[in-house]
Amino acid sequence: MATVIGQGLDRVDGPLKVSGRATYAYENWPLGQMLYGFIVGAAIGKGHITRLDTTRAERSPGVRVVLTHHNAPAQGAPDTSLSNPYMRALPVLTGPDVHHYGEPVALVVAQTFEQARAAANLVDVDYEAEPGRYDFAASQEYVYAPDSVRGMMPTDTAVGEFDSAFETSAVKIDQSYTTPYEFSQPMEPQAAVAAWSGGDLTVYVSCQSTESARASLASTLQIEEQRIHVHTPYVGGGFGSKLGVHAETALAAIAAQVVNQPVKVAQTRQQVFHLVGMRPMSSQRVRLGAERDGRLVAIAHESNAFTSRETEYTEQIATTARSLYAAPHRLTRHRLTPLDLQPGEDVRAPGEAPGLLAVESAMDELAHALEMDPVELRIRNEPELDPERGVPYSARKLVDCLREGARRFGWERRSAEPARLREGRWLVGYGMASAIRPHFQAPTKVRVRMEPGGTTVVESDMTDIGTGTYTILTQVAADGLGLPPELVRVELGNSEFPVSAGSGGSWGAGNTSTALHRACADLRQQLLVAACADESSPLHGLSPADAVFSGDSLSIGDASQSLKEIVERLFPDGLAGEGEVASMAEDPNYSAYSINTYGAHFAEVGVDADTAEIRLRRMLGVFSVGRVLNAKTARSQLVGGMIWGLSAALHEEAVVDVRTGEFINRDLANYLVPVHADIPDVDAVLLDGFDDKANPLGVKGAGELGICGAGAAVANAVFNATGVRVRDFPITLDKVLPGLPPMGV
Repeated sequence: MATVIGQGLDRVDGPLKVSGRATYAYENWPLGQMLYGFIVGAAIGKGHITRLDTTRAERSPGVRVVLTHHNAPAQGAPDTSLSNPYMRALPVLTGPDVHHYGEPVALVVAQTFEQARAAANLVDVDYEAEPGRYDFAASQEYVYAPDSVRGMMPTDTAVGEFDSAFETSAVKIDQSYTTPYEFSQPMEPQAAVAAWSGGDLTVYVSCQSTESARASLASTLQIEEQRIHVHTPYVGGGFGSKLGVHAETALAAIAAQVVNQPVKVAQTRQQVFHLVGMRPMSSQRVRLGAERDGRLVAIAHESNAFTSRETEYTEQIATTARSLYAAPHRLTRHRLTPLDLQPGEDVRAPGEAPGLLAVESAMDELAHALEMDPVELRIRNEPELDPERGVPYSARKLVDCLREGARRFGWERRSAEPARLREGRWLVGYGMASAIRPHFQAPTKVRVRMEPGGTTVVESDMTDIGTGTYTILTQVAADGLGLPPELVRVELGNSEFPVSAGSGGSWGAGNTSTALHRACADLRQQLLVAACADESSPLHGLSPADAVFSGDSLSIGDASQSLKEIVERLFPDGLAGEGEVASMAEDPNYSAYSINTYGAHFAEVGVDADTAEIRLRRMLGVFSVGRVLNAKTARSQLVGGMIWGLSAALHEEAVVDVRTGEFINRDLANYLVPVHADIPDVDAVLLDGFDDKANPLGVKGAGELGICGAGAAVANAVFNATGVRVRDFPITLDKVLPGLPPMGV
């Protein structure tokens, strides 16, 4: 039987989704009459409430209750000692103080959504505003160094003598790059339905980590985790914004308890911009010192990024340079600028996405200064060992990605001199960039159960956020037990199932697939021992060493028995196997090797010589992610990431009103993202691979690698087309137009 892993199997949940039978969080309808909640947000950025009158709202038709800090129940406080911030308590409506614009000050609960929304406009609130800090550039006197980065990585690193090595370098680049606030904005906004029964809470929620949602709610409500039942089988996108639950979930749970009825609460698209965290704004300084032959002598990457004054969040931006290129003298630093905005949160590829925009732009600037091909410059600085940790790489194929990408893209047609390639009114440019993303691992358990009827069921609290988890786990189980995929059923997103690390950090597929692989091995062993010991089995007394699981049967030599028959005869209630994955700290490979994924991006853009309109013409990414579980879903993830990289380069920017602390472009009409007309030919190629140091399956994460470096490739293409280098992202018309060459030149 041919291996199922790696095939481009269609999504097993696809028919449910396209037919509307996949039930998302807000669509659930527990027993009992449903009520609807609508959040009232603060109209100031910092200060406190002086008067809060709910009389008019309470008299409005259909209103059951208006919750405020006056009548909301007591809640737990966040435990900042927890390394996972998404498991901390999330108290709401706890007092009159306002910490950021849009912070919930009331929840109106009514019989219909329209009634709740209408009554929300009748809640009368007076404030006493206090001076707040909202301007990143104007608040640099408050910059500080965090104790660590995410509690896992050092704030600063240094190897050799950077300052002296940089000063004496033959060729130097010393530039600063800025990136704006960015939001994940998944198609499905944050939403929850809560229902209480006998002291237990059932929550249907849109989240990426079932366990984090459960832990956070238990801490908030101050009840035992076992009394909270979380369901999140289908999630309409997350991109980091649903690693933890937000105000809507806590408010739904509290309101349902108060009114003793199920309550559903969803954030509006506008509310998402203030109730969900964002990628921090950053200012990055990159210094590169090289010999005339292009070999790096010194590299420094320093990041200064926003953090909330209320809750610290450090995006690991400067870690980008720690494992990418060889250089004997190195320096990385993280600094934070505290402001009165909502806390920052993970957004797809935290750290690498903004970090590579800067580092790979700087590498392009170095190549230009050296008059060297940008691909050759990167190959010339390929390290033999991880340059900071001094350990070998597990399976590094960056050079393969660079060379294969250059060949496929036709990189030799690039003009080394900017603004020299024209097609009519269009200036045409080529750009490229490298990609790197660490591969992570976290504790995960999976159960696989073979039922008497012949169906095998995979159980995990793991989530599928649209990435294809249902499908790849189907493939791993089918492969591990020798079954056709149609005999496998995957059940996810239920807190009663074995605990996983959830979907995030590009680790979901690797963690869960590896745990399932081990669960299948456990189940195979039980089946094999039982069959060989069964006197009525044709396998009785045969050597287990020669066993083969294939075609829904167990065979030893010429003897064979169907798995269904074995289970029905010997295990009438079914038989289960379990598998797990340890943390990186418990796995020696993660200290002995530098385990990453790699890629190379190539982009061609056209820039209108009169208007500076920028159009992507084509884009190619070549990636190395170890063994590929599903060629179709992996490619889809990578292409989506590449498009997001284009968006970061040319479109996305959340703008803060520095007087009030509110995001002024808080809807999808003004917060720009690419549409179909912006995206022509985009292709992603996956190199064959198997990283045996990552896990027994040889797989690594692909969900975030596609965005890493993609924006820099586009930015470098814009420079190649125009000769205009923009270091303040996104690259917009007003930043390019003044520097465009005359048409006759």
